[in-house]
Amino acid sequence: AKITMATFVVAGTGTTATALVGNTRRRSSSAAQSISHIALNFPQNRSYRRRTSKTFSPIYASVSASPAPVTKPDDLVGAILSKVMQTDRGVLLTRDEHKSVAEVVQELQRFCVDEPVKCPLIFGEWDVVYCSNPTSPGGGYRSAFGRLFFKTNEMIQVVEAPDIVRNRVSFSLFGFLDGEVSLKGKLSVLDEKWIQVVFEPPELKVGGLDFQYGGESEVKLEITYIDEKIRLGKGSRGSLFVFQRRKP
Repeated sequence: AKITMATFVVAGTGTTATALVGNTRRRSSSAAQSISHIALNFPQNRSYRRRTSKTFSPIYASVSASPAPVTKPDDLVGAILSKVMQTDRGVLLTRDEHKSVAEVVQELQRFCVDEPVKCPLIFGEWDVVYCSNPTSPGGGYRSAFGRLFFKTNEMIQVVEAPDIVRNRVSFSLFGFLDGEVSLKGKLSVLDEKWIQVVFEPPELKVGGLDFQYGGESEVKLEITYIDEKIRLGKGSRGSLFVFQRRKP
């Protein structure tokens, strides 16, 4: 029998083995045994084994907090007005709600122009829409006792160039008799933020009556913010004021 050298590929291993074999017409039994011996004892490729378990590495995700949005003055103005409107100029607010208004006011003050007393926006007609102390803008008419008889309709401040201030409070007495208290004052600039106004004796109009009473009065006010819509002020005793520009 013809003996030749043959090379075999061991199934599934990708490895070759060489053995002596007979010709194709007649196989030698001894050669077949040699092949079987090689196939059974050839070391298996470890990479071929199926893994029964897998190890997972932990995945770490980092979440970066987004920076706080920058609040614009217009947003703060809107927040203040939404808090004080329809509250009888702050009378109906609780202590916590007054505190909330003060916090937004303090934030808006950061955007105040330099030397607001020289800003031309100060002139014009303003509605008093909020005061942290009810009696500051209207005196006894706005006290707890006064509000029993006087229902406030309007509280207006007019600042005229160069130095005139006019305050006007309109009310209804007992709900049917209309009246008005007005004051005229002269404005003086104390520094870049503070102004002083000396008012003449107030004038009272009720029905057909029109007369002055009392004496002069004086107020000091710090202008803490001003723009086309609102003006913020703080009195010498700490009262906070919000003025809203009246529409023409």
